[in-house]
Amino acid sequence: MLAFSGCDSTANHSSSGTAQVAAACPSTSTLAPPAAATPGAPPPGLSLKRTQINAGFALAFPLFLTAPPGDLDRLFVLEKGGKIQVVDRASNALIGTFLDITPLVSTGGEQGLLGLAFDPQYASNGRFYVSYTDKVGIGNSVIARYLVDPVDPNLAIPTADRVILTLTQPFENHNGGQIAFGPDGYLYIGFGDGGSGGDPGNRAQNPGERLGKLLRIDVSDGAAGQPAYKVPADNPCTGQTGAKSEIWSLGLRNPWRWSFDRETGDLYIGDVGQNVQEEVNVSTAASGAGRGTNYGWRITEGGLCFSPSSGCNMSGLALPHVDYSHAAGACSVTGGYVYRGAAIPALRGTYFYADFCAGFVRSFRMANGAVTEHVEWTALSGGNIPSFGEDAAGELYILTAAGGLFRIDSN
Repeated sequence: MLAFSGCDSTANHSSSGTAQVAAACPSTSTLAPPAAATPGAPPPGLSLKRTQINAGFALAFPLFLTAPPGDLDRLFVLEKGGKIQVVDRASNALIGTFLDITPLVSTGGEQGLLGLAFDPQYASNGRFYVSYTDKVGIGNSVIARYLVDPVDPNLAIPTADRVILTLTQPFENHNGGQIAFGPDGYLYIGFGDGGSGGDPGNRAQNPGERLGKLLRIDVSDGAAGQPAYKVPADNPCTGQTGAKSEIWSLGLRNPWRWSFDRETGDLYIGDVGQNVQEEVNVSTAASGAGRGTNYGWRITEGGLCFSPSSGCNMSGLALPHVDYSHAAGACSVTGGYVYRGAAIPALRGTYFYADFCAGFVRSFRMANGAVTEHVEWTALSGGNIPSFGEDAAGELYILTAAGGLFRIDSN
């Protein structure tokens, strides 16, 4: 199996499994509209290109790109093996290695250094958070806090300041692992369903499990002698018997790259499918940005029944805004970002996503709760795409498993 592919080596489990587990957490979401039609050609007069910005240096399986809030000078790129590299945004030159935790990181299959999030107050507190799979057992998921070096801003202190959360994984795949601060200042963590195929433990629908969920925690304190994090009082599962209070959303198979629209606060999630369908879910800020939302897995795969394979109960589930089949070599969605940069004004408000195996890049806009302008960008497509990236100015980047780092530019 290709790393970060959604194609399981196990057989299709669509006829097996247990009944739906009712969510114990109240939801503010509503059912999504039907999925969009097959994407068409880009609008006339707008063409894009991808500009390689690492022509002068090599990257080893880059998995993510981000930047500290307000930092218009640098890009921080994660490598699967455990390094964070710093790139000068103006010259596209490699500055050096910011952090190297390769001795801690397991790298089999879908494992690795999977996420990076800078604290909203990074300029004053120097805190940032990483998500990785460790070398304990099958490979636990770890969220840890690190600090920037007080003298050199291009270096981090090499040992963790604090481990925030460790989660045991029952299988090697479907780790999820992305972390990001939301518009509310809380840290959001996306975990897959624990792996194997078909969610054999039915974890994604079980509010007593953190796997198959989007979590939301408060790490604003975290001082010595204090808990590593607090649970926000308005989390939907707070106070619910038998439910994990960190849960924000549930019913996710493997949320491989999700993001908040930095202008609207809307939440976009690319959730990797089993053997048939890939999906992108959109939860608007007005509807709660995913609060208590059940995205359906393993009851549904995309907009189709999975367990049971027909006649499943979709009531209360948020159906995807976009889903697509595994035709033409597609197998694993890569979620992206809504473009909010200044370089290409015509793109503002456009969400980009890709498929890891097929290598295509597509985009759409949301208008009145529905998908519009769903197009495929031939000039941006090509290669295995494990992630997009967004810099502090809102410009977007494409990363390829072969080591390419590209910026989306107008042609």
